[in-house]
Amino acid sequence: MQRLINKIVSTALPLIALTSLTLLSGCVSTVEPWVKPYERSNLADPIMSQSRNPVTASYMKHVLESREGARGAEGGAGGGCGCN
Repeated sequence: MQRLINKIVSTALPLIALTSLTLLSGCVSTVEPWVKPYERSNLADPIMSQSRNPVTASYMKHVLESREGARGAEGGAGGGCGCN
Protein backbone atom coordinates (compact mmCIF):
# COMPACT_ATOMS: atom_id res chain seq x y z
CA MET A 1 0.00 0.00 0.00
CA GLN A 2 2.81 2.37 0.89
CA ARG A 3 4.50 1.70 -2.47
CA LEU A 4 1.31 2.58 -4.31
CA ILE A 5 1.02 5.89 -2.46
CA ASN A 6 4.69 6.69 -3.13
CA LYS A 7 4.23 5.89 -6.82
CA ILE A 8 1.14 8.10 -7.09
CA VAL A 9 2.87 10.98 -5.31
CA SER A 10 6.04 10.62 -7.37
CA THR A 11 4.08 10.80 -10.64
CA ALA A 12 1.48 13.36 -9.59
CA LEU A 13 3.83 15.90 -8.00
CA PRO A 14 5.77 16.75 -11.19
CA LEU A 15 2.50 16.86 -13.12
CA ILE A 16 0.96 19.28 -10.62
CA ALA A 17 4.11 21.43 -10.62
CA LEU A 18 4.19 21.55 -14.43
CA THR A 19 0.49 22.40 -14.63
CA SER A 20 0.76 25.18 -12.06
CA LEU A 21 3.81 26.68 -13.79
CA THR A 22 1.99 26.61 -17.11
CA LEU A 23 -1.08 28.31 -15.65
CA LEU A 24 0.95 30.92 -13.79
CA SER A 25 3.01 31.81 -16.85
CA GLY A 26 -0.13 33.31 -18.38
CA CYS A 27 -0.27 35.86 -15.56
CA VAL A 28 2.98 37.53 -16.54
CA SER A 29 2.46 41.17 -17.44
CA THR A 30 4.63 43.14 -19.77
CA VAL A 31 5.69 46.73 -19.34
CA GLU A 32 4.87 47.88 -22.86
CA PRO A 33 1.20 48.14 -23.92
CA TRP A 34 -0.33 45.62 -26.29
CA VAL A 35 -1.51 48.34 -28.66
CA LYS A 36 1.04 51.02 -29.38
CA PRO A 37 -0.16 54.62 -29.78
CA TYR A 38 0.66 54.67 -33.48
CA GLU A 39 -1.39 51.46 -34.01
CA ARG A 40 -4.59 52.87 -32.50
CA SER A 41 -5.56 54.63 -35.70
CA ASN A 42 -5.87 51.19 -37.31
CA LEU A 43 -8.35 50.12 -34.62
CA ALA A 44 -10.48 53.24 -35.16
CA ASP A 45 -10.85 52.40 -38.86
CA PRO A 46 -14.51 51.77 -39.84
CA ILE A 47 -13.50 48.41 -41.29
CA MET A 48 -12.84 47.23 -37.70
CA SER A 49 -16.50 47.66 -36.68
CA GLN A 50 -18.62 44.62 -35.89
CA SER A 51 -21.31 45.36 -38.45
CA ARG A 52 -21.06 44.07 -41.99
CA ASN A 53 -21.56 47.50 -43.51
CA PRO A 54 -20.15 50.26 -41.30
CA VAL A 55 -21.43 53.07 -43.54
CA THR A 56 -25.01 51.82 -43.28
CA ALA A 57 -24.63 51.30 -39.53
CA SER A 58 -23.40 54.89 -39.15
CA TYR A 59 -26.36 56.19 -41.14
CA MET A 60 -28.83 54.13 -39.10
CA LYS A 61 -27.26 55.41 -35.90
CA HIS A 62 -27.71 58.98 -37.16
CA VAL A 63 -31.37 58.28 -38.03
CA LEU A 64 -31.98 56.75 -34.60
CA GLU A 65 -30.38 59.73 -32.85
CA SER A 66 -32.48 62.15 -34.88
CA ARG A 67 -35.70 60.26 -34.25
CA GLU A 68 -35.11 59.75 -30.54
CA GLY A 69 -33.85 63.27 -29.95
CA ALA A 70 -30.81 62.04 -28.06
CA ARG A 71 -27.15 61.59 -28.85
CA GLY A 72 -24.66 59.05 -27.66
CA ALA A 73 -25.29 56.10 -25.36
CA GLU A 74 -23.94 53.69 -27.97
CA GLY A 75 -20.44 53.56 -26.57
CA GLY A 76 -17.29 55.50 -27.22
CA ALA A 77 -15.89 56.00 -30.68
CA GLY A 78 -12.48 56.86 -31.92
CA GLY A 79 -9.04 55.75 -31.04
CA GLY A 80 -6.49 58.38 -31.80
CA CYS A 81 -3.13 58.72 -30.18
CA GLY A 82 -4.18 57.82 -26.63
CA CYS A 83 -3.23 61.20 -25.20
CA ASN A 84 -5.12 62.54 -22.22
